[in-house]
Amino acid sequence: MENKRIINPETSVQDINSEISLRPRKFTDYVGQKRIKETLSIAIKAAKQRSESLDHTLLYGPPGLGKTTLAHVISHEMKSLIKVTSGPAIEKAGDLVAILTRLQKGDILFIDEIHRLNKISEEVLYSAMEEYRVSWVIEEGLKARSVNLGIQPFTLIGATTKFGMLSAPLRDRFGSVYRLDFYSDTEISDILFRSAKILKITADNKGLKEIAIRSRKTPRIANRLLRRVRDFSEVQSNGKINAEITKKALDQLEVDNLGLDKIDVEFLLSLVTKFNGGPVGLQTLAASISEDSNTVEDVIEPFLLNLGFISRTNRGRIATQLAYKHLGINIEDKPTQGNLLN
Repeated sequence: MENKRIINPETSVQDINSEISLRPRKFTDYVGQKRIKETLSIAIKAAKQRSESLDHTLLYGPPGLGKTTLAHVISHEMKSLIKVTSGPAIEKAGDLVAILTRLQKGDILFIDEIHRLNKISEEVLYSAMEEYRVSWVIEEGLKARSVNLGIQPFTLIGATTKFGMLSAPLRDRFGSVYRLDFYSDTEISDILFRSAKILKITADNKGLKEIAIRSRKTPRIANRLLRRVRDFSEVQSNGKINAEITKKALDQLEVDNLGLDKIDVEFLLSLVTKFNGGPVGLQTLAASISEDSNTVEDVIEPFLLNLGFISRTNRGRIATQLAYKHLGINIEDKPTQGNLLN
């Protein structure tokens, strides 16, 4: 179900090439995350003045907020080559050793979903990050022996949506840690204006603003909606995106005026009508809408929390008055037979 959602903040295969074409290369083109940009700009200038590698950097936050893009911007600003991989792609410690030993001085290694590194590979990173050497064991049993090899100074940039799943030893080895926040509607509008220009899309400010409002404060989703609205306008209209066309297109895609889609509404309705507004446990709530609990926690809930529609408590999830208002349900009339499972 999740992969079919138009507002899915994860990267779909068909969107990869388009995302690369829209990706900014410099801080001056990167919209939003002002504090992070300012701090990183100073760190990069200082590192270049000392002719050193940038401190290892960890980026975390909900998917779609620009962690990968920011890593490439850092690479460009440092004038360094960047090697991109992901935690799940590194199956064995030897895979990581091969990557690390090929890095040149000053290169950047970007590991997406770094929380999914296996423990052995993670331990290889410890000495690589601190001492610029790799140590690993080859062979087994009586033939087992430890191998130590020096590597070139490099910068590791890790990205994760699950900061809490990183082990403390790995977190502590990052010199800088940044949390990316959701964007404002104005920032999303600026991103859309830039994207429309690159994609040669004719759109007025009201049309772009309407897309921004429904984009869940997430650049990746905003750019995806822009492309879908473009398709709609080319078939149903004269190819120009305005507020009227945007509303028609997004209504047809079942994305409401706050960016919630059918699954979000189903989630809220289940919480309100089946469980009396909560509290209810994650597993129970996820099962009630036939969704994976990880999807609920990582994709559905962050934006609903940002809107103030739900709250997480020790006893479970609770719907707020704002959720009832958005659903058009009077909180005084909520069901009384709800199951308060934890």
